[in-house]
Amino acid sequence: MPAEKRVVELVVSGGQATAGPPIGPAIGPLGVNVVAVVNKINELTKDYAGMKVPVKVIIDPETKMFEIEVGIPTTAALIVKEAGIQKGSGKPNTEKVGNLSMAQVIKIAQIKRSKLLAKNLKAAVKEIIGSCVSMGVTVDGKDPKVVLKEINAGKYDDVIKGAEEVRRQ
Repeated sequence: MPAEKRVVELVVSGGQATAGPPIGPAIGPLGVNVVAVVNKINELTKDYAGMKVPVKVIIDPETKMFEIEVGIPTTAALIVKEAGIQKGSGKPNTEKVGNLSMAQVIKIAQIKRSKLLAKNLKAAVKEIIGSCVSMGVTVDGKDPKVVLKEINAGKYDDVIKGAEEVRRQ
């Protein structure tokens, strides 16, 4: 009977994984080439540079072959990257730390779409803007709560529909 595959779940900095902890100690004992695993992780996560990325390393202990599945960074990490800020605000109600355009919010919503509970892109956009509220990030220079009201009123319907149609092509 073939040995069961081992799954090691890690969180790494995009494109910056090393053979040290947490990777080396987690997979070294399984007899896999740690450097090959690290190189593959860095290759697959380079687009998420500077972000924490969930990664699964699936190892066959008999053949020492491995596969890597890259997850999607958190919504907060994507907002931080898009807004070009270090982190969210400690006082989001009074202290704003960054701004996103509606196009950037839609881009994040499309990246996160598969992991969100939203039924459509409009609902996904509203989820992302909800995260902006708690992080002290404005949208199109406005308080995100105001933008949520505008979305509910239909102000951004054309932009969101346009993004959805481009995605389908």
